[in-house]
Amino acid sequence: MKTYVKFGALVVVIVGTLVYLAAGGINETKTYYKTIAELGQMGGGAMGKRLRVAGDVEAGSIHRTGREVEFTLKQDALRLKVVYQGTDPLPDTFRDGAQALADGKMGSNGVFRAAKIQAKCASKYEAKPGQQHPTGVSKASF
Repeated sequence: MKTYVKFGALVVVIVGTLVYLAAGGINETKTYYKTIAELGQMGGGAMGKRLRVAGDVEAGSIHRTGREVEFTLKQDALRLKVVYQGTDPLPDTFRDGAQALADGKMGSNGVFRAAKIQAKCASKYEAKPGQQHPTGVSKASF
């Protein structure tokens, strides 16, 4: 009887640990993206938090230095300097004018430190002249 109790307790501990790790992983990955304006409204509350920020890559702002890539995201008149130091290669669609999503943390110096970058070329998803955009597809959907 004691062996069944010990075995049952061990199973409960293992299952509980797996559920805890799965819930933590889901919470870590379910960050929604912020616009540059929303990031600015967060003020000091943005420092050190894992965030995803969306914007368009400003033309002529991409500079590569070794494995580090600096660029500027823009949204209307707002700008955000981003430094990417991730291990993954940048997507082929990452270029001037592309819609990009930077995943990382805001530094105290006002520079966003990205560990991951997603990008899509805006021209690929635009409607042909004279056509309407497909319903349900927004310019900033990722």
